[in-house]
Amino acid sequence: MTGKQIGFETDPSHRSNRGTVAVSSGHIGRRKHHLYNQSLTRSGEFRRGSPRAPDLRLVRLGLMAVRIDNSREGIDWMQAKADLAADAFDNGRSAEALEQSFDRSQHVAFARDGDRLIGMARLLSDGVCNAYLVDVWTMSSYRRQGIGSALVRLLLDEVPGQHVGLQTDDAQSFYSALGFAAQPMFLSKVVGNWLDNDANR
Repeated sequence: MTGKQIGFETDPSHRSNRGTVAVSSGHIGRRKHHLYNQSLTRSGEFRRGSPRAPDLRLVRLGLMAVRIDNSREGIDWMQAKADLAADAFDNGRSAEALEQSFDRSQHVAFARDGDRLIGMARLLSDGVCNAYLVDVWTMSSYRRQGIGSALVRLLLDEVPGQHVGLQTDDAQSFYSALGFAAQPMFLSKVVGNWLDNDANR
């Protein structure tokens, strides 16, 4: 895989992204926290309208390097769904629907140990002022190593000047360390029945 190498990143934090909630439905009845981040980072080094090369970053975990990039190539979505289920992070989407969720998102980030997908995140954005961070997951055996932070930072770099929101059950400290602040209220609604749509049939 080719891409623009940003360099090595180490994160001394021991915060976990366990329990990060990507969607509100399916978790209704559990308390949620809505947070926002005002991203002021750079947008990249490519001109608007020109093809973007895959962004590539490396997180050093001892002698092992985990690759963080935005390429959808080579992902085994059936395995990804199984890994999410093993971490109690599966929200009911089929493997095909999970793939569609990432294919239709403006910005995505993946963490790989060799060819194995061990983390993912995605960002929905209007490209102007508002964005929403969802599906932030790191495989449980790789947590507290800075991988989740690297995934989120890669996505935030794509939306300078935008207001970024998210929901979480119990990862407030993780997101606070990334600059997110709690908001007083968040409302949500499931239209019809959860996952009752063409993408999940």
